[in-house]
Amino acid sequence: MHESMKTACLFIIFLCLLLAGSLHAADAKPEKKYKNLNAEEFDKLRADKKNVVLDVRTPEEYGDGHIPGSVNIDFNSEDFDKQIAKLDKSKPYLVHCASGGRSARSCNKMGKMNFEHLYNLEGGMGAWEKAGKPVEKKK
Repeated sequence: MHESMKTACLFIIFLCLLLAGSLHAADAKPEKKYKNLNAEEFDKLRADKKNVVLDVRTPEEYGDGHIPGSVNIDFNSEDFDKQIAKLDKSKPYLVHCASGGRSARSCNKMGKMNFEHLYNLEGGMGAWEKAGKPVEKKK
């Protein structure tokens, strides 16, 4: 075999290995099982009473102002996973927190628990309030 032919074969083998490795890495990424929504999209879905608005902030944050009709389960509580596991997995959940981080992590956890319909409010309560959406204070 000529030297140039050997080099070409080695190059092709290298490319195949590289491609196989990148395909495997792509397969290893966890599938995102929720959809991010802006405040307008979130509010439209909230209008449907079969959808559950889930606020994963602390009780103190919730008391300072929350989306009307929302349910509060604190992401940071020790029994968060147990409380979430009790929920009806077939219902759509509109999940939010203060800025979007805890709600995205909540959606990831819920997705692993086989919840079917999950929606995350991008920007959280901050985006909700900035959009002029209704806020209820605990009495």
